[in-house]
Amino acid sequence: MKKSELIAAIAEKGDITKKDAETMLKLFTDTVTEALANGDKVSVSGFGVFKVTEHAARDTINPNTKQKQHIEARMAPVFKASKALKEAVDHKAE
Repeated sequence: MKKSELIAAIAEKGDITKKDAETMLKLFTDTVTEALANGDKVSVSGFGVFKVTEHAARDTINPNTKQKQHIEARMAPVFKASKALKEAVDHKAE
């Protein structure tokens, strides 16, 4: 599902305009992004948790050139689905 399709689905389910749905989606993504950038975690009950994890610096070898390269430490966003979301997606459980 693309962003435009998600906006249309939200508008239809919420009986609101696509413009309002787009605004709501942008507010949600901006708020989650800001919280993660500040090092906070965002927990949405019944959906999942957005958080930031640290990936340590490491040395690797480029498989094409066989040269060693260093990858700096970095922070990365992670989403962990809730049990309810996992069960809703897993059609075999029904």
